[in-house]
Amino acid sequence: MTLRWLLFLGHLPATSSSARVALWRRLRAAGAASLEHGTWVLPESEAHATLFADLANTVRQQGGSVSIFAGNVVGGDDEAIARFRSDRAREYDEFHNRADALLAEVAKETAAGKFMFAELEEIEDDFEKQRAWLAKIEVRDFFKDARSEQARSKLAECGEALQVFSRLVYENEGAEK
Repeated sequence: MTLRWLLFLGHLPATSSSARVALWRRLRAAGAASLEHGTWVLPESEAHATLFADLANTVRQQGGSVSIFAGNVVGGDDEAIARFRSDRAREYDEFHNRADALLAEVAKETAAGKFMFAELEEIEDDFEKQRAWLAKIEVRDFFKDARSEQARSKLAECGEALQVFSRLVYENEGAEK
């Protein structure tokens, strides 16, 4: 099966660094892969076409130039898909590192017997950040592999640790949950 791709070639004036950063952030948030300076690619979809059209308008309003192309990769999609998987792999690795840090924090507070609502609130906030971040990664993970399921399992592990810690906090504080 050959995929169809959208290619975004955008160039902003050199004096517009904040516009370049804003463009870069929107493209990265959408999961676009950077091929070369100012050249981005996404699998073809209506949502991606709309995004590229919106970004093209923004680039032109900033005094830049832009071209958008749709088509197939000559010679197959393997290299393009590998680039997307590599980008997501870095995000999943960072997700795992931060999830491990959250689990270590729960273990540290448990070992210290710090079963207080303030600690629970901090850990809950960190868990929610992890949950939200994983959701963002998964939205831009167009070519899922085992890392997606591993991340879901890690998030579930964090959720279980949070539940145990929460129960201990409520018991320690003499409150019902």
